[in-house]
Amino acid sequence: MAAAEARPPVEDWATDYDIFDPAYCSDPGPIWADLRDRCPIAHSERWGGSWLPTRYDDVAEMARLVPALSSVEFIVVPPVPLRDPETGEVLRARPYAPPISSDPPFHGVARRLILPAFSPHAVAAHEPYTRELAHRLIDGFVGQGRCDGAVDFAQQIPPRVIAHLMGIDEGRASDFVDWVRGILELGATDPELRVATGLKMFAFWAEEVAKRRAQAAQAGGSADVPQNDFISEVLAGDLDGQPVDDNHAMSVCNLLLIAGIDTTWSSIGSALWHLATHPADRQRLLEQPELLPTAVEEFLRVYSPVTMGRLATEDVTVDGVTIPAGSRVLMNFPAANRDPGQFPDPDTVVIDRAHNRHVAFGIGIHRCAGSNLARMEMQVALSVFLERVPEFHLAESGPVSWAGGQVRGPRTLPLTFSTPR
Repeated sequence: MAAAEARPPVEDWATDYDIFDPAYCSDPGPIWADLRDRCPIAHSERWGGSWLPTRYDDVAEMARLVPALSSVEFIVVPPVPLRDPETGEVLRARPYAPPISSDPPFHGVARRLILPAFSPHAVAAHEPYTRELAHRLIDGFVGQGRCDGAVDFAQQIPPRVIAHLMGIDEGRASDFVDWVRGILELGATDPELRVATGLKMFAFWAEEVAKRRAQAAQAGGSADVPQNDFISEVLAGDLDGQPVDDNHAMSVCNLLLIAGIDTTWSSIGSALWHLATHPADRQRLLEQPELLPTAVEEFLRVYSPVTMGRLATEDVTVDGVTIPAGSRVLMNFPAANRDPGQFPDPDTVVIDRAHNRHVAFGIGIHRCAGSNLARMEMQVALSVFLERVPEFHLAESGPVSWAGGQVRGPRTLPLTFSTPR
């Protein structure tokens, strides 16, 4: 975040907010509360300029303004063209990860292609692997009495689960982590890193798609799926009756990395941070494990990791504020989930909160298609951690650090524990 931290400090969050500012990364709640009272839709010229709603109703209204608020640019920093390093040909003018980067009518077509892979039944098939993985990770540090809950555990689960789902060796998980950080975290403020990472991903997915094509041809045609994995199933599918071409398949693979890894590891890490700093909640979950699914929903609400970007294709007026065409908008789902007009005592985690219509997974047609997978990973990760390491606390030896921007979550989380199992 060096590039972000070198910028002048924010003096007025209503007119000059910076989503990469350390204060915003570590604890944006007070900032949202201040803005919600005096300037519920803030504006900033930083990072190419954008608008930031903080009220639930405003975010919900903006989510319905499709395609006036288009998804073609879902990353709020200005796009950097991805060019072939040898020919200079533009491979991507902007990030492309359908369906989250698509508007209707193609959005619905692209979404239908991937939905079967994330149905409750399909996700359940990955639970045994996820549970075995969580135990295996804990086996690696449980005897030491300490770990980094983010680096050693939370950040290791989603990339391996995604690799497992896609039919890729889980040994590539470290590459997935580097690529996600190179696009969403470090690369958000470093265009050169973003481009270099994008080229690596482009080459990798081209190779994987070509491999699946060859396997399908060897098996006697694309109708015969040689592997029961996500990439093969996408290639065997169709887009409104038309074959799935290589470009679309590669772009959907990008989607899984961009939308399915950093988001979920941030949610797992935030939940572990909460349980390490709120022993009463941790003890209650130990005594009442049946509350875990409800608690997961509350963790998702309070520590919502994702803020999506939109691009105004025309002038849009919301809550008396006109957002000019060409402007970028941050769909601030995390702030919406802290709106006291929707949630009593919104900044407090109530692990048995009965009514919790949070929008951590978005709202409207772009609601996260992978929400079932994310919930499964969170529930399995937390249940196994609590089972194996029932008593854990923040370590005094190192600080907790948070990544911000459009995906917020702990990047280092030093923990100590006793009575491991």
